[in-house]
Amino acid sequence: MKTTGKVTGIVSNLVTVEVNGPVAENELCYITLGETRLLAEVIKVKGKNASVQVFESTRGLKNGDSVEFEGRMLEVTLGPGLMSSVYDGLQNNLATMESVFLQRGEYTSPLDHEKLWDFTPLAKAGDKVKAADWLGEVKEGWLPHKIMVPFSFKGEYTVKSVAEAGQYNIDCTIAVLASETGEEVPVTMVQKWPVKVAVKAYKEKPRPNRIMETGVRVLDTLDPIAEGGTGFIPGPFGCGKTVLQHAIAKQGDADVIVMAACGERANEVVEIFTEFPELIDPHTGRHLMERTTIICNTSNMPVAAREASVYTAMTICEYYRAMGLKCLLLADSTSRWAQALREMSNRMEELPGADAFPVDLSSIISNFYARAGMVVLNNGSTGAVTFIGTVSPSGGNLKEPVTESTKKAARCFYALEQNRADQKRYPAVNPIDSYSKYLEYPEIREYLDEKVEKGWVDKVNLAKNIIRQGRDAAEQINILGDDGVPISYHETFWKSELLDFVFLQQDAFDAVDSLCPMERQKYMLNLILDICGRSFDFKDFEECRNFFKELINDLRQMNYTEFHSAEFGKYQAQLSKLLEENGK
Repeated sequence: MKTTGKVTGIVSNLVTVEVNGPVAENELCYITLGETRLLAEVIKVKGKNASVQVFESTRGLKNGDSVEFEGRMLEVTLGPGLMSSVYDGLQNNLATMESVFLQRGEYTSPLDHEKLWDFTPLAKAGDKVKAADWLGEVKEGWLPHKIMVPFSFKGEYTVKSVAEAGQYNIDCTIAVLASETGEEVPVTMVQKWPVKVAVKAYKEKPRPNRIMETGVRVLDTLDPIAEGGTGFIPGPFGCGKTVLQHAIAKQGDADVIVMAACGERANEVVEIFTEFPELIDPHTGRHLMERTTIICNTSNMPVAAREASVYTAMTICEYYRAMGLKCLLLADSTSRWAQALREMSNRMEELPGADAFPVDLSSIISNFYARAGMVVLNNGSTGAVTFIGTVSPSGGNLKEPVTESTKKAARCFYALEQNRADQKRYPAVNPIDSYSKYLEYPEIREYLDEKVEKGWVDKVNLAKNIIRQGRDAAEQINILGDDGVPISYHETFWKSELLDFVFLQQDAFDAVDSLCPMERQKYMLNLILDICGRSFDFKDFEECRNFFKELINDLRQMNYTEFHSAEFGKYQAQLSKLLEENGK
């Protein structure tokens, strides 16, 4: 029998309920408001009173309204049809809405129950299976979508029967399993899993051992993120966070992309809706949306639903990871998620931490980031969830609590700088302040030595040192003037500018320059390091400046040219001649 209760207090979307039976934290409940039922989640239990956060507007709610507890947590529905879909944080399918706005108390089915899928069995009668083992496969677009033993199953099961190859909808029984006690359990293509519980249906979770290529030079070369790694992009408004995320989503070496628009402004979310369906996947030539799921919760939606959206997105990624696929989760922005946590904490009158955020903010963020990673499945295949979140610190302050807490959890830090954005140096990633801790991993170093070039990390560190020395020289030139410093200072500065203009800056809207493979990145970095390693005999700083400006112009033209084309060879010949005339 379900536990019931009645409303005794209302503070915005925080509702206090007097219960007449046992309830648990994170349990779902429905509050009856006339003919409408509002979905809510228990976030605190104290004696006979439960504090619940309502995922809808509580306008019109009053004391005495009845509440019915469901005995289950907030769950996500998993099955074929998730790709190309747009959901809100509660997994309501926004494409099936009857009106422009999702009406209060209206909940839509996330999957199409009528569509037929071409099923191919992978298991056979008599096989021993356990949670997340593959029973069959359907094609979701061009992706192989595995039908698995539900994650909630405990222990070992025996396959009694598997459906023959053919067309079935998601509610058809595609296998019958027998438990160790002999109980027979039918399995369909659909399963459910609570969003706030990590899916642990895998054999082991090793450290990442390879990088995820994004085609963005400043990331892949200077501060690469591992496949199954974590990173975050903090930066003030207008620094290019969204464009950089779009570039990573479009070009990243991943099978599945999940975009979580968590509390962003509605106009930015509209950009995703309008631009993503038009983007062409450079790896397959198909529409990028075919392998993308969007979870949308704008800033004008209830804070509770905003908090749920990031968990929904992560659970969908974990589901596809269990199929042996590489998943990329992009959350924009986790600051809005943290603000939702702060709002609920303040309404509950909990002890505040720094800037009124919850005291346990750091542990909440760390636990969420820990759900990403590379895993080895029961059958020996590997899957990965790579997570990159953006942080929108107030006023660009990178010392505020959300940024500091995320820094402790994420292994990659891509600091967007207002000054670089103002100078139109995109992507505006600060090469000095940013870092990737994956370069310290022996597995990643070995991978880069084999994949790119022996001693690649040493060359990356040399490039960073050139940038650092150039910044120091620029400060001296600004203080003492052009004539107040030796020519060597100008040469050091312009060598760092060469690396900046030619390598770090990249045109996200150019057909060639937007996607830079590692082979080309290796060539360009080696070429620039060779130039920076030469000594020059300039008469004055103006000769130095003019030479490097000409050099930068030639090299930038090479960035817009196909790597193995005849035109690229022409620029190589011009460059060699220029260096022979001036370099030593």
